[in-house]
Amino acid sequence: MKIQLIRHASLWLAYAGSNFLVDPMFGDRATMPPIANSGDDRPNPLVPLPGPLGAWLEPDAVLVTHLHPDHWDAAAIQALPKTAQIFCQHGDGEAIASSGFARTTEIQDETSFRGIRIHRTDGRHGTGEIGEKMGAVSGFVLQAEGEPTLYIAGDTIWCDKVKEALDLYKPDMTIVNAGGARFLVGDAITMDEDDVSKVIAYAPYTRVAAVHMDAINHCHVTRDRLRTRLAGNRLLEKAIIPEDGDWL
Repeated sequence: MKIQLIRHASLWLAYAGSNFLVDPMFGDRATMPPIANSGDDRPNPLVPLPGPLGAWLEPDAVLVTHLHPDHWDAAAIQALPKTAQIFCQHGDGEAIASSGFARTTEIQDETSFRGIRIHRTDGRHGTGEIGEKMGAVSGFVLQAEGEPTLYIAGDTIWCDKVKEALDLYKPDMTIVNAGGARFLVGDAITMDEDDVSKVIAYAPYTRVAAVHMDAINHCHVTRDRLRTRLAGNRLLEKAIIPEDGDWL
């Protein structure tokens, strides 16, 4: 298994002989408006892609955790071949197909692709009224003979749904969307430094990689801030905090 962090939540995953693209956001720097009511008016994305776009346009399949534009943007919709196999959560398939994608599969619980088992997991994209407005989100667990079990948690805070996935699948690696994304009111809608610490402490058997930082204006937890907190909690050695373009 090899994983490249492209930017934010976008990943390139080489797994069991297949290449997966996860949550593609391909827009150029500053081509999207800032997330409103975030206390930061910088346009998104805050940083460019770490390489030429063509490197990520021929995946064997695409995994889309949900349809927020920092996970499935207009640039990705335009650039990806309409023959690409898209896997998404229940309820998102019609919207993806309406953009011309002819091979869209909704995952209710699990499916298989070229001998790889893909399980959908639940999460909580925030708390209270804001969490409700964020809508349904998913993660994915990949399993295959001779490969590590990989858990891509998606846009979720630390919650019982994440605990359940960790307990059920005992992943060798867990990728969490950190950044502590939030608005001017309410709690964080993705994991902050405390949540990432809780994942590491709860599941010491899994290696945790934290992404989803330093690219969108409402993600206030930076890589440096996360490193400092994990170091203070003596957990930094159990985590990976890749830069854009890094391979794991």
